[in-house]
Amino acid sequence: MADEYRTATVQGREVPYDPEQLRKISEHPCYSEKACHAFGRCHLPVAPDCNIQCNYCIRDFDCVNESRPGVTSKVLTPEEGLDLVRNVVKEYPYVKVIGIAGPGEPLANPETFEALRLVHEEFPHLIMCISTNGLMLPESIEALAKYDVGNVTVTLNAVDPAIGEKIYSWVEYDGKKYHGREAAELLLSQQMKGIEMAVAKKMFVKINTVYIPGINDEHIPEIAKKVGEMGAFTFNVIPLIPQYKFAGITPPTSKEKREMQDKCAPFIKQMRHCARCRADAIGKLGQDVQSCVYQQMKDEKAE
Repeated sequence: MADEYRTATVQGREVPYDPEQLRKISEHPCYSEKACHAFGRCHLPVAPDCNIQCNYCIRDFDCVNESRPGVTSKVLTPEEGLDLVRNVVKEYPYVKVIGIAGPGEPLANPETFEALRLVHEEFPHLIMCISTNGLMLPESIEALAKYDVGNVTVTLNAVDPAIGEKIYSWVEYDGKKYHGREAAELLLSQQMKGIEMAVAKKMFVKINTVYIPGINDEHIPEIAKKVGEMGAFTFNVIPLIPQYKFAGITPPTSKEKREMQDKCAPFIKQMRHCARCRADAIGKLGQDVQSCVYQQMKDEKAE
């Protein structure tokens, strides 16, 4: 299966990936189902601010047993993030991926780029990873490439603005707040540009799509088809967690999720082992050691 995805079509041309790029699949637990049993990731929660409001997202509470995006027990400075990486790679050498996934939008926070710089300079062998809503991806591509961010996840919930405007309350870009169809059109335009640019840079692009019954459910295979044609590497269907304005929507069952993945599979490789990680997750998928790491660092400071 992996061999089938070793090239990407960029502007009608098949582009092969070199061995170093392939390592970014084989050692990344989100990009390889085999890797998730052997390798881990460390998320640095250095990005608190967000530039869009999704109707399913709320980030103002935290439970240590909660595994969902947007959650962190503490926001770190870039320097604290680097210190965390030092501790993690020392104690857990199977951690090969350093990711920034929030708790807000990474690309809307300058701290993200400072953390990427610090970590990449000291640990150039680690795989650098970003999760983004895509709004600022086009103008961030060069900086991401500079710090060798080879894996980019874009949350793309619609490729039709008529559906997108049902999902987003507002989008803030370049100092202006947009609402309704205008917001959805702006976000989608930026997402499409960013994905195209990332693929052209030979970055591995993973698409996260939140499965929202009654909103985008019938539309999801169309999203998969579009990003597959664009050269995205893998596609992750994430069942809605009913919160905020979508608190009254019944989330899809496991069976419905599998059926949706099967519908999307002809167009793009499916990620079927997602753990819906927190913004401060550390360790292997499903075997988080975050609380242990933070407690150990706290104890060391107290000594």
